[in-house]
Amino acid sequence: MPPASPPSETYNPWTVVNLVFRHLAEQGLHPVLGADGHPGEPAADLLRAFGITPTVEGDARIQRGIHDELAELRARMLGER
Repeated sequence: MPPASPPSETYNPWTVVNLVFRHLAEQGLHPVLGADGHPGEPAADLLRAFGITPTVEGDARIQRGIHDELAELRARMLGER
């Protein structure tokens, strides 16, 4: 049996955007994201520029935790397994 590949690393894309903006601010710059509206698409463009593929789901670890918690609640409340 071949060895299992390690799980992909996940993180909240907004963490990357925040890191970039803090760095720019420390350099004396005043970055603006989404000055003309919602910052989602400009933030996604910034991530793509770094080779990061933004996803709607965000951090997969959080999603797994949510699914696990919901399954536990269903089992407790509805007797589902």
